[in-house]
Amino acid sequence: MREDVRNDVRAWLDEHWEPERPLREWRELLADSGWGCPTWPVEWFGRGLSDSDANVVRDEFARVGAVGTAGGSAMSLAAPTMVQHGSDDVRSRLLRPAITGEHTWCQLFSEPGSGSDLAGLTCRADRDGDEWIVSGQKVWNTGAVKADYGMLLARTDWDSPKHRGITWFALPMKQPGVEVRPLQQMNRYASFNEVFLDEARVPHANVVGEVGGGWAVATTTLMFERTMVAARLAFVPEQPSGRCAREAAEEAAAYAQTYVWYPQRAGRADLVAAAHSDDATQRQAITKVIARERTMRWNADRARAARAAGKAPGPEGSLAKLAASEVARLSASAHTTLHGAAAMLAGDVVHEIIVSVPAVSIAGGTDEIQHNIIGERVLGLPKEPSVDADVPFREVRRN
Repeated sequence: MREDVRNDVRAWLDEHWEPERPLREWRELLADSGWGCPTWPVEWFGRGLSDSDANVVRDEFARVGAVGTAGGSAMSLAAPTMVQHGSDDVRSRLLRPAITGEHTWCQLFSEPGSGSDLAGLTCRADRDGDEWIVSGQKVWNTGAVKADYGMLLARTDWDSPKHRGITWFALPMKQPGVEVRPLQQMNRYASFNEVFLDEARVPHANVVGEVGGGWAVATTTLMFERTMVAARLAFVPEQPSGRCAREAAEEAAAYAQTYVWYPQRAGRADLVAAAHSDDATQRQAITKVIARERTMRWNADRARAARAAGKAPGPEGSLAKLAASEVARLSASAHTTLHGAAAMLAGDVVHEIIVSVPAVSIAGGTDEIQHNIIGERVLGLPKEPSVDADVPFREVRRN
């Protein structure tokens, strides 16, 4: 099968790849051919291939220097969620612009009063004919300033238990009633935003999944977020050559500016591993980081092997997320051990690491949430007792 795939994609690239072709025109071809999202269903801009066959496709694209689909949360979160849960109408309207980069997306999940307890959200959506009217507040929304659409979770039924009254919407962001405000972080970046919704409108046709069934859809989105697996071909050649690759590189560089501090958020274990010391305590701190980072990589390899075998993303995403938090904290501690008081000097990369690392244990689901998921889904432990899971949400006590 793999050699058949290799021959097919080589033939297609030989016929269609032109380095000077405009980027948007090239991505239109990717969408039409299915080679941009090779594991997606054939009827929805894919080829129906396995993950291992998709790796063959990636190798062939890299061989000729061809670029892939657009990146960002449109293709890493929104599109794969819609592939699994969207209606035919949603898929036909919203998948193609995500592939080409015409539409950018942001995630509108967390709220000031419901972060880890996401199902406790109070942003409300009320049906008004063929539309829903949405009011509430969201927070920690990366990319919301420029996004065309938001992956919105809103409460549509206050008489059902909290997990069963939520709906997943594709919310148009460029409209009256949607206000985006950047948030200044303690590391001096402003990557995140808070979004205020004041009777914003979303078409009923933009419901993804079932009305009231948004929790299952959101769980899919979160699994993709924790594993960053999108089953698509979004990459730029390391040495861009030609108009198409240059435009893709410029697009990727602009997008990456939002995440320029993320290596520091992850703790920069690479800097710790490269350090040398004659002090026994410092060497021990370095060794702990190296050992934990390697264990994290082995777990990631195991997860990739599971996906190559055809398994969907699952609890292993929580294992990876928790491991990343532990590596970041160990790395920050090692940096302070190695640099002493100098680590507190603003403007230094170590200082930026120290004030950025706490974010990795919060974003995408706190460490405590990951422990719960691992305990219940991996170890088979009983669920944590809940006093509000089976009562109407309007009766649940909230802050």
